Amino acid sequence: MMSMRNWLAGAGLVALAVSTGACGGTSSDDVTSDLTATPTSAATSAARTESAPATSAPAANSPVLSGDRQVTITLVDGFEGGLSLTDEGRLGLVDGDEGRQLFVPTPLSGQEFLIRSYRGAGGGPGTGEPACWQVQNPGNSQPLVVQGADCDENEAHQRFTIAPVEGTEEAYVISNSSAYLFHSSNSGLILEELGDSDPMSSFRFNDNGPAPEQS
Repeated sequence: MMSMRNWLAGAGLVALAVSTGACGGTSSDDVTSDLTATPTSAATSAARTESAPATSAPAANSPVLSGDRQVTITLVDGFEGGLSLTDEGRLGLVDGDEGRQLFVPTPLSGQEFLIRSYRGAGGGPGTGEPACWQVQNPGNSQPLVVQGADCDENEAHQRFTIAPVEGTEEAYVISNSSAYLFHSSNSGLILEELGDSDPMSSFRFNDNGPAPEQS
């Protein structure tokens, strides 16, 4: 007669074999990853593959993204002027000295930044209080735009992702909640999700010295 100890040992081996075969070698880490992964549709994945340039995490030692430098921002291609938070309050492209043209990308977490706007040439004397970029929905089926607002790092519409284009040292893409900033010949600077929209624009951050001290 098989002893109880031998029977238990044999049952344990069978249970182990069944468990391994059912899981296919999946570890507990894999299961956790599957449960926490964000679902992505095939259409969205295809759109990103076709439209989005590959990006990588911003370099931790990039001076223009440190929060200690003020920058001007220009399009990498197609326009000789720069970005300005105009006196009308909307972010646009200008080829003169109007509006706020000095920006301080201030790190929040990961690739997210608060983009503070300071007064520059043509914007009056002194730095004054900063305004921050904030996504605004104009309604009436119009595209999203960027407006100036009182700075609030807890406001989701002010938390912009800045990611460098892989293979370059100066080109960045800017987005907020998967909507990317790009220049439209018809609508100016707008934000739209990837897909059927025009390809996103890339931007250059030009160092303009130390950022104003923040109170």
